[in-house]
Amino acid sequence: MKRYLVTGLLIWVPLVITVWVLKLLIGTMDQSLLLLPEHLRPEVVLGFYIPGLGMLLALVVVLVTGMIGKNYFGSRLVLVWEGILARIPVVKSIYYSVKQISDTLLSSDGEAFRKVLLVRYPHPEAWSLAFQTNLPVRDIGSHLDEEHVAVFIPTTPSPVNGFYFFVKKSETIELDLSVDNALKYIISMGVVTPSNKPHPAKAVAIDR
Repeated sequence: MKRYLVTGLLIWVPLVITVWVLKLLIGTMDQSLLLLPEHLRPEVVLGFYIPGLGMLLALVVVLVTGMIGKNYFGSRLVLVWEGILARIPVVKSIYYSVKQISDTLLSSDGEAFRKVLLVRYPHPEAWSLAFQTNLPVRDIGSHLDEEHVAVFIPTTPSPVNGFYFFVKKSETIELDLSVDNALKYIISMGVVTPSNKPHPAKAVAIDR
């Protein structure tokens, strides 16, 4: 009886959580439909609600904004907009802080969260997974005796919280592990281990 119950839970729990997350995501994105005039909203025009249309609208808005922002006139418009925000005291601090973080994380040229490291934490005899975020700025680096790296050590099972440290680069171990697999490992508290598939050539050698 217990075995059947556990098997049923293993089938239903991931499915229910997946549906719940998708429903939450689609419901949140569908709020973008409120930007449309009431007489143009799908539920008014069609007479019924279609989930996911708001997500499509949001994607279209983001895509069009990106296309406009890439040309000359669009980039000038963005500069004017940012110039206006820069004159508003509180808004300026919030906007530019968020912009700096998003530029760092979303830029394809950046190194933030590109490397998974092992660092000694919380004591010298323990190791923790960490993500390299950047190198110390000059003012900080000048006070350090050797090369350091900035790392973010996420907590389990919520990786959005964690600790930010500068650690000696020589005391870190860079892993051949993707950020996605590292996050799975952290969120599952080590239950879901990263898949380490052997290289095809090595697999052939082993078979022989």
